[in-house]
Amino acid sequence: MTSTANDRLFLTDYFARLQEANALGDSLMDKVAATRDAFTAAKEAGGKVAIVGNGGSAGIAAHIAIDLAKNGRVPAVCFNDAAQITCLANDYGFENWLAHAVRMNLRKGDVLVAISSSGKSPNILNAVGAARDLGLSVVTLSGFLPDNPLRALGDINFWADSRAYNIVETVHQFWLMSVIDLIIGKAEYAAS
Repeated sequence: MTSTANDRLFLTDYFARLQEANALGDSLMDKVAATRDAFTAAKEAGGKVAIVGNGGSAGIAAHIAIDLAKNGRVPAVCFNDAAQITCLANDYGFENWLAHAVRMNLRKGDVLVAISSSGKSPNILNAVGAARDLGLSVVTLSGFLPDNPLRALGDINFWADSRAYNIVETVHQFWLMSVIDLIIGKAEYAAS
């Protein structure tokens, strides 16, 4: 089946939205470079980067943690283990399980990366609060409304100007991948 005129209109608009949300400017370049610096500083101090999110953002967190550790050679973790989630959510409530995971696993010198498309997820906001209590550096990635609460809580705050989940999540993943490739110093390299 070939695309229809309506398909072409939809896709033209959709791809334009992605390009607009991912427009490169000085502010974005500075944030990517600052994030690289925070990640490498954590590594040099013997620390690590922890990346958290819910749903699709949890998938991004897992992907970035693996690539950051493997390819970027910066120790990185995410807290997506089902047993840990169900244990801590059962004991402390879903809104607080991530905050407790942060308190159990992170120390001064580590970096928390908090991803939430809406910027309103209570468990993500509480994890950032726990990270702040520990004196950690915090990087946030959010989207949707410009005044979402997460956007104001980090040392470095990325915001995707879109209300479309898939565009926001794609942009978040791309931005974090660009940090890894900036650490490596090239865009093309062998996978192993």
